[in-house]
Amino acid sequence: MFGKVISPPSRWTIRMRTSVAATLVVTLCLVLAGVALLFVLFRTLETSARGAAIARAHQVADELQTDKPEDLDRSMLATDSQVGVVQVVDSSGRLIAQSAGSPAAPLWRGTIAPGQTDFLGELSLSAEKDVWVTGAGANTPTGLVTILVGGDRETAETVVATVGWILAVCGPIVVALVAAGTYRLVGLALRPVERMRTRVSSLTTDVLAQKIPVPPTDDEIARLAVTLNDMLDRMAAGQAAQRRFVSDASHELRSPLATIAAALDLAQVRPEELDRSLIEGALLPETRRMARLVDDLLLLARVDENSHVLKEVDVDLDDIVSAEADRVRTITELGVVVSVTAVRVTGDPQALARVVRNLVDNAIRHARKDIRLECGSVDGHAQIIVADDGPGIPVAQRLRVFDRFVRLDSPRTREAGGAGLGLSIVAQIVSAHRGHITVGEPSGGGACLVVRLPLTVDESVADAADRLDVVVGER
Repeated sequence: MFGKVISPPSRWTIRMRTSVAATLVVTLCLVLAGVALLFVLFRTLETSARGAAIARAHQVADELQTDKPEDLDRSMLATDSQVGVVQVVDSSGRLIAQSAGSPAAPLWRGTIAPGQTDFLGELSLSAEKDVWVTGAGANTPTGLVTILVGGDRETAETVVATVGWILAVCGPIVVALVAAGTYRLVGLALRPVERMRTRVSSLTTDVLAQKIPVPPTDDEIARLAVTLNDMLDRMAAGQAAQRRFVSDASHELRSPLATIAAALDLAQVRPEELDRSLIEGALLPETRRMARLVDDLLLLARVDENSHVLKEVDVDLDDIVSAEADRVRTITELGVVVSVTAVRVTGDPQALARVVRNLVDNAIRHARKDIRLECGSVDGHAQIIVADDGPGIPVAQRLRVFDRFVRLDSPRTREAGGAGLGLSIVAQIVSAHRGHITVGEPSGGGACLVVRLPLTVDESVADAADRLDVVVGER
């Protein structure tokens, strides 16, 4: 029954765990501090009582050097809160002077040399009174005597007991205040977190644009709210991009499907119209275009899901660029300017070949007379440049051009310019190879796309050695 009422600590709330931890820590600290305080206080009172006993013994010894014990000033035999008993014992062990309330027998039997003071230990006079005994030897006109003074231990024990009771009463009150205060303060500190949780739990995919209230404090809670808002912004942007992607994909697929459906409807109604020209002029081109679009969409989906596993082999980029240059000369009448040096990277040869192919196809669509292909190593990176002498890319559109389904100019129709996925695929593949693609500044107009990829380890060492040789040669 008890186990069902009290849940295990692992299921406690942060507020409860923090309060219990603070309470235990404060309790432990109070106990240790209380024990240390009582110990120090008792030792201090003991030292004070024993010091008072030693001082009284010296006073009595100094007076007995000139006076007889029976002539001793009665104030030397008085007791107080520190001195509990005073006795003067002759060499035969007989009491010749003593304070009021002193025991009838000497506190200690023995002799102490004149001028010497010894601590003789602790002695119990009764069930309720203990003393710390100090002895001193002195020469008197009647002979050698021993002065015994007992420092009162009862006073020290009473003070320590009183302080102990005060700590025992005040300690639980302090612990209770700490527990309640911690529980309250942690609740106040976590209140903004609870508001955030409530707001986040109410969010749906349709209202991701709503913001979480940020507390007016520059602390961890405020930074958490800012981080959550940034996350919601990214989720909203991703959702918008996904919806735009689905909408654009549907739009792109609708056209070839409509063309194919119209041709098939015509063939169903008028079978004699399903001739070679209809198949080669409408059905096959639209089918191929739709197949390419589906392949591109599948590739982008795999990249987005991080399931597109790339190979890790050595790839000669100069061979890929040279092969693309030969292809351009074969399928077009454009002039091709090629500047290629041997460079090797680590990656997927088919994916990298697709990068160069997409860039070259993009240049072919926009070039007027010539395109330029370059490949080499620059600053420890492999660099590919594909440029054309076409209309170029406006500065304001140089980042947007790598988005999906983006076609910047009106001449780039669906038939001539594709679906607007080529450069997006290039950017995804380059990013997967730990590289980046940018729009450069062409020297003679047109568009200039620059891809940079990390060199292989051997190529990086060789490139660094070449640069070192150049620097040494210049010196």
